[in-house]
Amino acid sequence: MRISLISGNRERLPDAVIPLGLLYVSASIQKEHTSQLLDLCFEERPMEALAAHLAEFAPDIVALGMRNIQNADYSGFSNTIDYYAQLIEVIRGATTAPVVMGGAGFSVMPEELMRRLRPDYGISGEAEMAFPALISALEQKTSFSAIPNLHYFAGGKEMSTPSPAGFLDMGSLPRPDRTLADPRYYTEYGIESLQTKRGCPLRCDYCTYPIIEGRVGRTRSPVDVVDELVEITAGHPDVRHVFVVDSVFNLPRAHAKEVCREIIKRGLTVPWTCYANPLGFDAELAHLMAQANCAGIEVGADSGSEEVLKRLRKGFTTQDIRTLHQLADRAGIPDCHTFLLGTPGESFDDVLQTLDFIVDLDPFSAILMAWVDDYEALDPALAKERQALREQVLKLLDEHSTEFSWWSIPSIGVNYDASLFDVLRKRGHHGPLWQHLRNLSPGKTNVRRVRSSPEAHSRK
Repeated sequence: MRISLISGNRERLPDAVIPLGLLYVSASIQKEHTSQLLDLCFEERPMEALAAHLAEFAPDIVALGMRNIQNADYSGFSNTIDYYAQLIEVIRGATTAPVVMGGAGFSVMPEELMRRLRPDYGISGEAEMAFPALISALEQKTSFSAIPNLHYFAGGKEMSTPSPAGFLDMGSLPRPDRTLADPRYYTEYGIESLQTKRGCPLRCDYCTYPIIEGRVGRTRSPVDVVDELVEITAGHPDVRHVFVVDSVFNLPRAHAKEVCREIIKRGLTVPWTCYANPLGFDAELAHLMAQANCAGIEVGADSGSEEVLKRLRKGFTTQDIRTLHQLADRAGIPDCHTFLLGTPGESFDDVLQTLDFIVDLDPFSAILMAWVDDYEALDPALAKERQALREQVLKLLDEHSTEFSWWSIPSIGVNYDASLFDVLRKRGHHGPLWQHLRNLSPGKTNVRRVRSSPEAHSRK
């Protein structure tokens, strides 16, 4: 069959991200089917490009990948769901082929998105086995009962199949089919993506990773991981940085150490960045990561309030955050901590406490985001309920934005805009761009506890 793979994501701030999920899916069907990938990320007129692609390729099935529901900068949704509805409308106008949705964004709320967007089928979670099974069932007109996590309509009713008994064995999956990747990911951004495992054992209250990948860490062989890293750098000379997309690289810690040892053994020098967690981070790991050319870690610290960390079920304390920062600093690894302000149940005083904590922690970089719930995209009442505190948080951040010039506040465009990122790239900077902001910063113009601001304190 002829399979059209459509990557709908158009986010390019701070960087365009290669559609790794669709490349894995492509690799799972390439032996038996003919597929083409249309990546809308770089298309100036995405609807026209989509219609032209479908007319030329004449697919039997259209698979539409949805990476995110809201913007990468936590500023809102930019009518993301309406955009995907328009994509499906264009597909319907160009072909009678069935539409299958999937991807991380779709997997967050598959039932709601099936009702809103009305694709023919949807696959939540991992699709490397489910999608080939669906193709086979459609081709042979057989039952869908053995296809896990499938959502569809039958007789006007919403139907879904059970989740699988277990998740996929990472060692059995073919590597992503990078032959389909748009070369502009390499020539314009120079960043590739690599996955060493799937699954996250943590129980953060808001996180969707366990929904998509499960709670049991399924690791790849460190040798296979580094073989792929060699393949990436050898096959794409424009790749100057690799981002490890695991939900948490250092869990399990033993596996992370073995990956680092394998990189060191092979003498690879490509810089890489990863997500790290205060749990499972020790001095030995920090040393190995530095030796393996880790250029930075991104930490979902979330809050500087012990109560908020407990409410979010993060599993670590503010002291654990401090310990990670100290270990990374001693190893020479820049650390970027992301904080979510105004999460459910959080007071404005909690927000102030977090800002004071960031000042005291003084990480290499900090990214501050006002909390936005994915479900606000479908629930205007919920969005309105959360908006008041969000506006208060953003007003406070805006008032202090010049005092901490190495912080990024994406929601209001502080150290987060296309022109700044273009300047950094033209200067030859690569990798996640927070790693270069502090070097450009004029310095700490007025380091002080945020709570000391009379104006801020009066708004508690």
